[in-house]
Amino acid sequence: MTVEQNVLQQHSQKHQQTLLNQLREVTGTTDVQLLQQALQASNGDLAEAVAFLTEKNAKVPQQDEATYYQTAQITNDRYISVGSQADTNVIDLTGDDKDDLQRAIALSLEESNRAFRETGITDEEQAISRVLEASIAENKASLKRTHTEVWSDSPNPYDRKRQDNCPVGLKNVGNTCWFSAVIQSLFNLLEFQRLVLHYSPPARMQDLPRNQKEHRNLPFMQELRRLFSLLVGSKRKYVDPSRAVEILKDAFKSSESQQQDVSEFTHKLLDWLEDAFQIKAEEDREGEKPKNPMVELFYGRFLAVGVLEGKKFENTEMFGQYPLQVNGFKDLHECLEAAMIEGEIESLHSAENSAKSGQEHWFTELPPVLTFELSRFEFNQALGRPEKIHNKLEFPSMLYMDRYMDRNRDITRIKREEIRRLKEHLTVLQQRLERYLSYGSGPKRFPLADVLQYAMEFASSKPVCTSPVEDIDTTAPPGGMTAQLPPPASAGDQPDASVSPEGSSSGLQAQQQQQQQQQRVSIHKPFTQSRVPPDLPMHPAPRNITDEELRVLEGCLHRWRSEVENDTRDLQASISRIHRTIELMYSDKSMMQVPYRLHAVLVHEGQANAGHYWAYIYDPHHRQWMKYNDISVTKSSWEELVRDSFGGYRNASAYCLMYIDDKKPFLIEEEFDKETGQMLSGLDKLPPDLKEYVEGDNKLFEREMEEWDALQVRKLQQEKLALAAAAAAAATAASVAAQPMSTEPCPPDNTGEPSLSPQHDPEYMEQQSPTGDSKHLQEDTQRAISKAAAEHDEKSPEALLNTAMKVEYTRLLRFAQEDTPPERDYRLQHVIVYFIHNQAPKKILERTLLMQFADRNLGFDERCKSIMKVARAKLELIKPDEVNMEEYEMWHQDYRNFRETTVFLLIGLELFLKKSYVEALMYLIYAYQYNKELLVKGPYRGHDEELIAHYRRECLLKLNEHAAALFETGEETEVNAGLSIMNELVVACIPLLLVDEMEEKDMVAVEDMRNRWCSYLGQEMEPNLQEKLTDFLPKLLDCSTEIKSFHDAPKLPAYSTLELCERYGRVMTSLTLSRTPADGR
Repeated sequence: MTVEQNVLQQHSQKHQQTLLNQLREVTGTTDVQLLQQALQASNGDLAEAVAFLTEKNAKVPQQDEATYYQTAQITNDRYISVGSQADTNVIDLTGDDKDDLQRAIALSLEESNRAFRETGITDEEQAISRVLEASIAENKASLKRTHTEVWSDSPNPYDRKRQDNCPVGLKNVGNTCWFSAVIQSLFNLLEFQRLVLHYSPPARMQDLPRNQKEHRNLPFMQELRRLFSLLVGSKRKYVDPSRAVEILKDAFKSSESQQQDVSEFTHKLLDWLEDAFQIKAEEDREGEKPKNPMVELFYGRFLAVGVLEGKKFENTEMFGQYPLQVNGFKDLHECLEAAMIEGEIESLHSAENSAKSGQEHWFTELPPVLTFELSRFEFNQALGRPEKIHNKLEFPSMLYMDRYMDRNRDITRIKREEIRRLKEHLTVLQQRLERYLSYGSGPKRFPLADVLQYAMEFASSKPVCTSPVEDIDTTAPPGGMTAQLPPPASAGDQPDASVSPEGSSSGLQAQQQQQQQQQRVSIHKPFTQSRVPPDLPMHPAPRNITDEELRVLEGCLHRWRSEVENDTRDLQASISRIHRTIELMYSDKSMMQVPYRLHAVLVHEGQANAGHYWAYIYDPHHRQWMKYNDISVTKSSWEELVRDSFGGYRNASAYCLMYIDDKKPFLIEEEFDKETGQMLSGLDKLPPDLKEYVEGDNKLFEREMEEWDALQVRKLQQEKLALAAAAAAAATAASVAAQPMSTEPCPPDNTGEPSLSPQHDPEYMEQQSPTGDSKHLQEDTQRAISKAAAEHDEKSPEALLNTAMKVEYTRLLRFAQEDTPPERDYRLQHVIVYFIHNQAPKKILERTLLMQFADRNLGFDERCKSIMKVARAKLELIKPDEVNMEEYEMWHQDYRNFRETTVFLLIGLELFLKKSYVEALMYLIYAYQYNKELLVKGPYRGHDEELIAHYRRECLLKLNEHAAALFETGEETEVNAGLSIMNELVVACIPLLLVDEMEEKDMVAVEDMRNRWCSYLGQEMEPNLQEKLTDFLPKLLDCSTEIKSFHDAPKLPAYSTLELCERYGRVMTSLTLSRTPADGR
């Protein structure tokens, strides 16, 4: 019985009626028995019940559309609870009779009221429910629709070819991302990989299996070996795991579309592997207790020490994956601390034997591969469904397990007690600090220092002697739009009696309006008017206060405010010290002897009932995190892992953590040939049977590529013949030369797509593969195409291209118009933004956008391909006189220079923040020089010149201080090192600071550096130091601005656009936090 069925049984009859009513509203079905049958078949899931009824109704023979609406629900007795009554409730609204319309409205209201009386659910709530259920159904339908599109193989085998030694991916064969994530994590444990590859089936495997376990596990082991061998030596970009997955289906007893739980699968997989290796171990060691390598690799032991009803006990237990609760904890250590202690355990440490129960877990033996299962799903009893916990949970890349070991039990208990005491003290201090920061007895509270400041401001305000309400006319109209009305006119002020009554009335009205207009005052509008009217006081003030009272009061308030601020600072400092003490509690070397390094993180994105899995796996040989996402295997970073795995940011979070013993390098060591000592790689790692299997698969793939090449050659020849025939026909029909194919794409090349003009895409727009540097550009383009397809009624590729280009340009124009902080420079994200900032010609923008949409790797679906072909055809049709290619190339060269300058600046600032001033200097020097050349063409061509100049200057000052400190040591080697820094770096760069006399700060910095060294003159020092100083000072004091010689520019690494933007944003954020206001932009 499923969880959903249990929940349905616990629901009341009222809730069952609610579900029936919702289902009736969604489907239009009124047969109660049919509705109950649908709910039972779907286990209470409304979306599945709707699908059940829809499929059932779809099986009914379709009637003629004209008669269906008249007879479908009337002639069928099953849909009528009481036949005669149903007939009376049918109202004909096709005529013009308004009485029928009123009857229909009344009947609808009566039906709604009856439903509310029966179920307690309003019609509005039912409507909301229908919308939600429809949304759920649509989401599920969309997932089913897009599934085959995502995982359909490209017909071009070259798209599926493995690039060099890039890791091989796994194809998703039907919601099997859970399989891919776990298998890739285990495959990259090289010791586990070797165990699987070199597993030899038992000798009796050819005979009939003795039991169900052997019948299932041994064939799976064979398929796993083959799968691992393909991951090692295949020439394919990704391989198909269908045969191994098929064996797993029976074990899970689920449909193909149901996604599996990672922890459930991992448990099952390790069990099967353990059984398979156990069979082999028993056969190899007859009579001896066999050793199972799976147990030795993945299983450990812990000691359970506790008290049960006052009696102490100790038990040793084995564990594989160690489960940890996430809810309520902020990091992995907090989860572990909570998991190691259950119940009340005071009696464990006391001499008295109380009746309290509880236990502690202490690890006695940790496995080489330590796996933590993070429990991120819980069942919501109120909603009757599982929910995912999205809370943030941090975990380290290096985990020290010493505090949880049984051998450290005593010292850990002491430290835990100390931490408990510190946390109690911390709670008291935080409560005291809160009283200072939230002062008051009412619902609104303020910092006490601010309250005292406000009191001081009130006391020192200008006294007002009159009442605050005396100058306000209570008869004024509401809203405060006008001043008080003038007093009534006296008898002498009456108009001339000779004036007619009509004229008298109109004259009086005009006079009053004129007086009101003259006395109308401006009204302060706090949300639209920043200046307070000068005739209104800024704030209330005391009516009577003497100078003596004010002096005493100000003295007290000043003193109290100082005391409060001092107390607040002391409390904050104490809290910080306690936090630091707790953090460092286990940092001594004795508690850092059991290091475990993070090997893999399995991530789940989505909700409890659906989602997607992928894995981050560390490559220790390249010191690089890799992201394994089904067929896609890409380089990643710790920052990306943190963003996707910690949780709390979006609906993606870590589900399983795999750590490995850092003191057991054999887990990740490559295998070497015993004779030659060379590292084995590729097919050389495989035993003979698997090597033959992989070679056979590679030959099949090579044959597929050869067949594709032959097919493309035939297509090319056919199209050439067709083009030649068309050209001949056009030449015959026309008397003058023409271009009959001017609106068609050019002949396709060997990829089956139109060829492009000789001009190449700039490197930041090249997209050699879907996982290349500019993947984000593909995604932006595809989003624009999808949006255009949704908005555009016309389905032609040319119309879609035009709309998509407008959509993309609008998006980029919005970025260009945003006022962004330095850490978010949209110019780095797209060349078009840079062009818009610098007012590039329209033709340059259009051609650049066309180049973006003409990318060969735009997508696998036909819509994107057709748009790509149209874009490439349009590029071919652009005439030389329409776009100046020299100007086009010049603009793109400027953008390349801008990105190169950004990389120089980025690396220089990163090194500066790391205090690597020697390495940082050259990057900052070249960043300043190249940026200056860019700014000559316009203020938005480069970066903030003042910022680069500041850090170039600061770097030189830091080096000068360091060199002077080395000189002051008097040691020969230190002195020589200091003077070498000055001669090779500082002195060489001084002309760069002097060349621009307008930069006053640079001039001051140069003088400061020179003064520092001139201060040594006249001081007593060794003769050799005096001699070196005498030789050095003339170079330093040289006022020439000639740059004699300089270092070559450092070689720059290649960054993807995403990585460049992220790193630039991080370093600029760090600078924003560290720089003083005087150094701001």
